[in-house]
Amino acid sequence: MDTDATFRQWAETFEQIILTPPQTGAWIILALSLLFLVLSAFISASEVSFVSLTNTDKEKLNASHAQADRIILTLLGDSERLKAAMLVAHTLTDVAFILLGNYFLMQSIHNAPSDAWLIVGNTVILVLLMLLFGEIIPRIHATQKPLAFCRKAARAMNFTYRLFRPIAGWMVTSSNYLQKLAGRDNAHNLSVDELSQALELTDQNDISEEQNMLRGIIRFGGETVKEVMTSRLDIVDLELNTPFPQVIRCIIDNGYSRIPVYQNSRDNIKGVLYIKDLLPYLDKGDNFHWQSLIRPPYFVPDTKMIDDLLREFQRQKIHIAIVVDEFGG
Repeated sequence: MDTDATFRQWAETFEQIILTPPQTGAWIILALSLLFLVLSAFISASEVSFVSLTNTDKEKLNASHAQADRIILTLLGDSERLKAAMLVAHTLTDVAFILLGNYFLMQSIHNAPSDAWLIVGNTVILVLLMLLFGEIIPRIHATQKPLAFCRKAARAMNFTYRLFRPIAGWMVTSSNYLQKLAGRDNAHNLSVDELSQALELTDQNDISEEQNMLRGIIRFGGETVKEVMTSRLDIVDLELNTPFPQVIRCIIDNGYSRIPVYQNSRDNIKGVLYIKDLLPYLDKGDNFHWQSLIRPPYFVPDTKMIDDLLREFQRQKIHIAIVVDEFGG
């Protein structure tokens, strides 16, 4: 076919297209479409900022007691459901942007040779805009200072997480089930007996109660933290301003190797006192400032799966976690 004739045919086709100002209702649709684009950009930036947090950032979060930082730790503690919730929200905003944007363009463009080609062309343009302004630019911005962005986005992402948590939980459960069917669940290749035997060969300094708890975690890895946690009514803890002699008496009377420390209210956990950290200072006087030995607490949501928590314990070399509900209590 003659190239010049082809160009003339395309030129004549585009000359027939008429752009008309849309009606008032279409402008509202355009505004909603742009709103969904902004939401998509926000979710993209939030997602990449959460996964870009370094170990140093997480240490800062553990050492902080700001509400936003506790929310971030709670969300990170249930990372699989968080990612699934973000995926659902991201998909919905992207689809809404393309559908509404297509509607606006369809109301503005007339005499196109084919509605099908018009929809395809509109969709291509909208997808390119979405990739540029809803994906690439927000992600580049969020990776520059991920911790700062996480703190700004914490409450909004917590709302998103809670809103889509039911469907996110179903997605995670379905995904794990399919992985097991496909024979790819490498995390459970060892039998319960083999894991129990391995546990006997690990930390010989752990007290028997903690070993029993770890055995329970191995056997009930499919349960949530809420189902096996120790109630705060049964927890032995210390108030931050407790005198040093009373701290020693509490340790002797109860025999625990790690004790949570709170300030004013048991909902305000400041950290965890490891008894082995205290051993070199047992000969200090009554005025010894034992609070300097407190380690930052590790917060996890009550919906977290036990097998996920166990893997985090192994990876981060920690032995105790503070369980919080969706309201941070």
